[in-house]
Amino acid sequence: MALEQNIMAELKAAMLAKDEAKLRALRAIKAAIIILKTSEAGKEITEEDEMKMLQKLVKQRKESIDIYTKQGREDLAKTEQEEVAVIELFLPQMMSEEEIRVALKDIIASLGATSPGEMGKVMGAANKAFAGKADNKIVSALVKEMLS
Repeated sequence: MALEQNIMAELKAAMLAKDEAKLRALRAIKAAIIILKTSEAGKEITEEDEMKMLQKLVKQRKESIDIYTKQGREDLAKTEQEEVAVIELFLPQMMSEEEIRVALKDIIASLGATSPGEMGKVMGAANKAFAGKADNKIVSALVKEMLS
């Protein structure tokens, strides 16, 4: 499990540098890895499982940022944003909206989808094609726009 070893090395470096924000995020990732390992007893954890776990951590923090911002708690939103920045270092580069749009045109053409009723079919194919490389909210909005 390369991610776990990478996290441990980064954790040691962050401790030596006394980087509190990075330490918080790395400890959260480490805890999530431990939970993932124990919940899947005996099952080998794949790179895909690791990426899903990291994406889930980012999503949770982004939702918290939205809530804190709405409640006027910029101090808490800032700490969550710092953690998101660290966690995203371990995720693959996300596709831009234009890259997603071009790829969706190909997917829609290959499936022959023409109406909003076929959105589920397009989203299924898009989720497989973009696994971990695109934000599903953006993909969903673009599919709706393109099928309307």
